[in-house]
Formats: sequence, C-alpha cells, structure tokens
Amino acid sequence: KNINSGSVGRGPVNPWDVALCTTGTVVACENALVLAVLFYTPSLRAPMFLLIGSLALADLLAGLGLVVNFSVQYLLQPPSEAASLGAAGLLLAAFSASVCSSLAITVERYLSLYNALTYHSERTRGVTAALLLLMWMLCGAVGLLPLLGWNCLRAPGTCSVLRPVTKDNAAMLAVTLLLLFALMMQLYLQICKIAFRHAQQIAVQHQFIASAQATSTRKGLSTLSLILGTFALCWIPFAIYALVADASYPPVYTYSLALPATCNSLINPIIYAFRNPDIQKSLWLACCGCLPSSFFSRPRTSSDV
Repeated sequence: KNINSGSVGRGPVNPWDVALCTTGTVVACENALVLAVLFYTPSLRAPMFLLIGSLALADLLAGLGLVVNFSVQYLLQPPSEAASLGAAGLLLAAFSASVCSSLAITVERYLSLYNALTYHSERTRGVTAALLLLMWMLCGAVGLLPLLGWNCLRAPGTCSVLRPVTKDNAAMLAVTLLLLFALMMQLYLQICKIAFRHAQQIAVQHQFIASAQATSTRKGLSTLSLILGTFALCWIPFAIYALVADASYPPVYTYSLALPATCNSLINPIIYAFRNPDIQKSLWLACCGCLPSSFFSRPRTSSDV
C-alpha cells in the first residue's frame, strides 16, 4: 500500500511508483555526495553548512524512504502493516525535516544579514546545532504518528490522499507547510530590503563599486526568486490538493502532484550546495585535485551563500 496513492492490492507495478522509486534513488545519491563533501572538509563547519547538511540529510532520508516504500509495496512478502506504517513514517519525518531545514536556512540568512557584525561565532554554531537537534526530534515525532495509531488502516473512509495518513492529519500537515512557506516569503522580503539598503549605503560611500554591488544584488535577488519559486512550484500544489482532496479522488492526481514535490529534494542540492563556492572548491579538489582558472577570477558576493 502506497502512501502516495491510496491504492489497494499489489497487482502489476505502477509506472508512477517506478518513477518515484527512481527519483528517490537519484535524490539519495545526490544528497549523499553533499554530505560526504561536508563531512570530509573540516573548513565547512559554519552554521550555514550545518544547515545545508541538515537539509541534505533530510533529503537523503526522503530518497531512501521512497525506495523503502516501493520495496514494501511490491517486494515484501507477505504484506506487513508495520512495515507499511514505518515507510510512511520515514517519508513524513524526512520531508518534514526537509521543509523545516529550508526554513532554517532562510532564518540563518536573515540573521546573518541583520546582525552581520556579531552573528558568526562559536556560540552561534552551538546554538544552531542545538536548534537542529530539536527540529529533528519534532520531525521524528511526526514520523512516529502513523505507528502510534494516527492512521486510517482500520477506518478506510477517513483516509487522505496520503494513505495511510488520515484526512485530518494530512490537512494539518498541509496547513503547516503553507504557513511555513508564508514565513519564508516574509523573511526573504526582509532580506531583500536589507540587501537593498546595504547596496545603497555602499553606493553612496564608494561610487566606483556601485556597478559591481548592483550586479551582486541582482544575482542575490535571482537566487531568492529561484529558491521561493522552486519551493512553491514543487510543494504548494500538492499541499493544496492534500488539503481539499481525499482517498476517493483518482490516484493519478496524487501521483502527478507528489512527483514534483519529491523533485524538490532533487533540486535542493543544486540550489543550496552546488552553487556555494566553498562546496564547489571541495568538489573540484576531490574530483580533479585542482581548481579551474575561472574559480580564482570569480568575485565573491553575498549571494554565493
């Protein structure tokens, strides 16, 4: 039984499930690479890299959850209710941690700009690690809900499009995601205001670098647009659908919206990790043992982080 479809029985392999399993495999491999780079590079220990690591870990678990869900649905004999609930819980916990880590990165970017002179310190790293631990505990608790009885296996009429999650629980998760997205938008608007104010101050004091600062600001805005646009396109349609639909809706609707949502975990490393110059440097050194000449001529801007 698939958390994404609500279909009953095994039967032939559903192509949508194959697509989700394949996506999960690629997601897991991609984010494992990010975690390996962060783990084996001692210089990447700042709060931002802790948050990127948290996001990569969450997306790695989400990818593994999709593979496990496929295995439970089609390969496990005989069918196991506990395994089905465990796979559903893993997906809930992982995707919850992924969304919360994205929000945490947004908060970190806002604080690093708002308190630019005092933010980076050993104490900040310790606080970040403690908050991440608390976040993972909360997301783990969300993942335990299906195993603790918050499921619709005994009452199929209460199922949501996220079987075995109940309609009420799915609605609560969808509303929470929409609220978190609204908070991310508000924070990024504040980041834009601070960035523009800094750009104006620098332009007044140093006219000769105004053009470079304007380029940096435009790049930063494009990065923010990419982050919010990707998150909205991947998650918002699925959240709204989970809020208004139930298990009686055709499973193909759920699949067609769940697949883009899972693809967010595929895109996250590209946006948050592989665009970062420090991670790029580590990847080049690990793969080639050298750095391209273009890397040294590239100006470092606030939008790189």
